[in-house]
Amino acid sequence: MTLHAVHAIGKSVAVSAGDVELFTYVYSPDTPVLESPKPYVHPVRTRGGALVSLFRPHDHVWHKGIAWSLPHVGEHNFWGGPTYVEGEYVPLDNNGSAIHREMTTLLADGDRVVIGHALDWASQAGAPVIEERRSLTATLVDEATWALVFETAMTNVSGATIDFGSPTTKGRENAGYGGLFWRGPRSFTDGVIQSPDGAGGDELRGRRAEWFGFRGKHDETGESSTIVIVDDTANPQHPPQWFARTDDFACLNPAPFFSEEVPLPGGETMRFRYAVVIADGDRDEKGSALLAEQGREALR
Repeated sequence: MTLHAVHAIGKSVAVSAGDVELFTYVYSPDTPVLESPKPYVHPVRTRGGALVSLFRPHDHVWHKGIAWSLPHVGEHNFWGGPTYVEGEYVPLDNNGSAIHREMTTLLADGDRVVIGHALDWASQAGAPVIEERRSLTATLVDEATWALVFETAMTNVSGATIDFGSPTTKGRENAGYGGLFWRGPRSFTDGVIQSPDGAGGDELRGRRAEWFGFRGKHDETGESSTIVIVDDTANPQHPPQWFARTDDFACLNPAPFFSEEVPLPGGETMRFRYAVVIADGDRDEKGSALLAEQGREALR
């Protein structure tokens, strides 16, 4: 089947397979400063049309589908909301923005769509912090599965070394979120977190692994979907610690700065690659491992 891309110039790109819109990449969002404006992928759907992302949930309005979202970039917050400082979350004037500069690639070639994007990360006051080049590549795996490869190259243009961290590196235990973050639909709450070593719940948060998955159910239909995220072996801090939740809400996040700050000197570039594999059905432990292998293949 052929993938199609529709470009709403200056706003977003929507990618479809047949009559199902698989995802929309909103690269120039209308987001309040408090939520640290940045591009996001939402809605995200399976090939069968099931919605597997959530946008601006009331508990964390800065969660938006799938987004490259970083809470501690030096003194800046590119995550959204308050900043964790000395034992509490504090509202600060440090909510930066990842601002669209130009669309560098838009290619729809049969069963593949490639979106290339250049962004400028700026402080809340408008000072340059990072220049980023990213790409999103969507491919069809089979009739019930597709994959999205996310790649980013971030160059420090601030003029000084920047330390990338998380609330855990600032003292909050087991709260190492930051990086490629997926927020699942409400009905996925209390679903199954899947690791290579077995299925479980929030007790898996902070484990290191090449991949993690999430198996959840949908309201109305009672049907299931499975999401697996694979960390590229060349990524800094591979294999990452995972920020994963199911008890209060569903999320997956390979968090390269979970428990250790990573410095980026001025003028240097840091790169990451991930595969997100999205499938209809509860793929169980064996099936989730197969999705991870398909993610590795997408990264190759």
